[in-house]
Amino acid sequence: MVNDLIINFTPTGMIPTKDMTPHVPVSVSEIVEDVHAANEIGITMVHLHARDAITGVPTYEKEVYAEIIGGIRKYAPELVICVSLSGRDYGELEKRSDPLLLEGDLKPDMGSLTLSSLNFNKTASINAPEMVVNLARMMKERGIVPELEAFDIGMINYAKYLERKKLLEAPYYYNLLFGNIACSQANLLHSGVMINDLPEYSHWSLAGIGNEQLKMNSLAIAVGGGVRVGIEDNIWYDTARTKLATNSDLLKRVHLIANANERKVMSPKDFRVKMNLQAGNGLYGRAV
Repeated sequence: MVNDLIINFTPTGMIPTKDMTPHVPVSVSEIVEDVHAANEIGITMVHLHARDAITGVPTYEKEVYAEIIGGIRKYAPELVICVSLSGRDYGELEKRSDPLLLEGDLKPDMGSLTLSSLNFNKTASINAPEMVVNLARMMKERGIVPELEAFDIGMINYAKYLERKKLLEAPYYYNLLFGNIACSQANLLHSGVMINDLPEYSHWSLAGIGNEQLKMNSLAIAVGGGVRVGIEDNIWYDTARTKLATNSDLLKRVHLIANANERKVMSPKDFRVKMNLQAGNGLYGRAV
């Protein structure tokens, strides 16, 4: 793992609403502006979720993703963009894969691939083997790099299975997520075991759910990994939950911790090289 810090910015997610926090960006213009501000602070990549313009609920529709991606690339043509292919609300391959159909200047560089089903506090994310295989195959065919989401060590093992099936190829990027009630917990043992089990040529970031975000981001920065950070995983600035965070608040704190650890933020340009992505500025997805 190189020493430069990957910052994977997650501004919106599927759960936070305006009733929960006024700071969550929901509309296309809000998401574009939050990513613009994040890009000015310094990020490596962005993990996007789209919301319906009328209801504010999550949507899979590529037309909404196109508006967001187009808005971001007007000012950040090198920023690495990942679209969510989440299974929390939609079970059909045609819906979950819809953002992968975007092309040209609107083509995403990456798509999220949760490697197995899991339970959250009140809902489930269903990722049947056939779905995971089909999404991986479609991304490979379209030259889009999977952002591998692992909530426990078994998911890493499943990624190795996909590698043996020639559906994944190095280099890899893993988001390792900790603190969900039914998955790996935010402690040194769980994180160490998962990091140790990653395949060769893996880049990785640590994420923490809710109050665990600051802990896991701090750990990742200290030990040489990357971070996943944003309102998607945590709406609060402090663990006592007295102050709602803005995305800029969370990013600026990560920068402070990174500076204290003498970690420079990895630029999108450098990440593109590490992940064998095209150079941006009109060329997106995996390099041939």
